[in-house]
Amino acid sequence: MTVHFIGAGPGAPDLITVRGRDLIARCPVCLYAGSLIPEGLLAYCPAGAEIINTAPMTLDEIIARIVQANSDGHDVARLHSGDLSIWSALGEQLRRLDELGIGYTITPGVPAFAAASAALARELTLPEVAQSVVLTRTSGRASAMPQTEQIEAFAATRATLAVHLSIHAIEDVVRRLVPFYGPDCPAAVVYRATWPDEQIIRGTLQTIAAQTAEAGPERTALILVGEALGCDDFRESALYSVDYRRRFRGG
Repeated sequence: MTVHFIGAGPGAPDLITVRGRDLIARCPVCLYAGSLIPEGLLAYCPAGAEIINTAPMTLDEIIARIVQANSDGHDVARLHSGDLSIWSALGEQLRRLDELGIGYTITPGVPAFAAASAALARELTLPEVAQSVVLTRTSGRASAMPQTEQIEAFAATRATLAVHLSIHAIEDVVRRLVPFYGPDCPAAVVYRATWPDEQIIRGTLQTIAAQTAEAGPERTALILVGEALGCDDFRESALYSVDYRRRFRGG
């Protein structure tokens, strides 16, 4: 018996990986985060599969159901939104399974920031404008930010910021970023990227909080900030320049 942790992607059912889709299709038990996983993904489950929404469950209850599946000899597809590498609560589940001696695999998924970048039709790194993307969040009820990871520390780099799980605190985010990026820095909010009700809000640090308040998204939205979101006069990458000699092109 194996538990297959699967990054289910940002929302659109066809943005799951082929591996993830195939694993779902062969597992008789599927545990999914119902508040974030679209029901369209459950269509990949095999006929007769036991499908369990874990949104109202505690960690103890989730692990107990996995232990039951282990006793029954049933593989489990465990679906999480986006990618499993960030803010997925994967770590504590793996720790429990290691203690119990239950095997697992991990299949990555399309992360929310990548889906948001595609929705905006913007590369988040541009030559001599921004070459780093910082994935961060603000403190919330689930967990506080380490003292060394305050948003001001990341803002000092002027990298492109992808601020997750913070739409409820967008005014505070803006207040803390303006001293580093300036009020005219491009900013955007992408609500439920790739879902049918996807919403894109474009503005600047000076306007984005008011625009967001008017539009009304309260959760499942990503805040993006940085010059790369609005810069069109950047230098082209040397990678494809006629003068750039490389191993695969005359180097």
